[in-house]
Amino acid sequence: MATETLAEGVAHGGAALSSCLGANGSAIGMPQLCVDWMPNQIFWLLVALTAIYFFLSRIGLPRIGAVLAERQGTITNDLAAAEEMKLQAVAAEQAYVAALAQARADANRIVAEAKAEIQKDLDAALAKADAEISAKSAESEGRIAEIRAGAMDAVAQVAKDTAQELVLALGGSRDARAVTAAVSARLKG
Repeated sequence: MATETLAEGVAHGGAALSSCLGANGSAIGMPQLCVDWMPNQIFWLLVALTAIYFFLSRIGLPRIGAVLAERQGTITNDLAAAEEMKLQAVAAEQAYVAALAQARADANRIVAEAKAEIQKDLDAALAKADAEISAKSAESEGRIAEIRAGAMDAVAQVAKDTAQELVLALGGSRDARAVTAAVSARLKG
């Protein structure tokens, strides 16, 4: 039926249509490449391209542009927020370092005060101990002096008694003054 319609078209003066049809009314090759049909195809190509252009320029591209602008704004805002957070982090780090230095200084001051207080207590305890030792030492020296004096007296008395007994045993006379003088001279050195 299509061939009959085309054949009728050729019979009724369709000279342009006849060049793309064979002798029996069938199409030869690809109709898109038929030179007689080219102006019609070019017209509809221009109409389609114009419609696509207006669609894209009025509807599609503005939407894409809005999305890209929104994305760029989000990126810019995120970068600004990141820069602000970076500055806050740097400030927080500086505050941390300052607080740490202050804490170390306070700790050193507390340690120095504790050392000074301990040293003061130690000095007081040492002074008290030295005073007690000095008092006990003086007391001990007094007792030692008494013991020495008593011992010297006892030694002198024992020496006198022994010397008198020896003199008597050896056949001498008991002269207490001479024995005392001899023992005293010998004890003095």
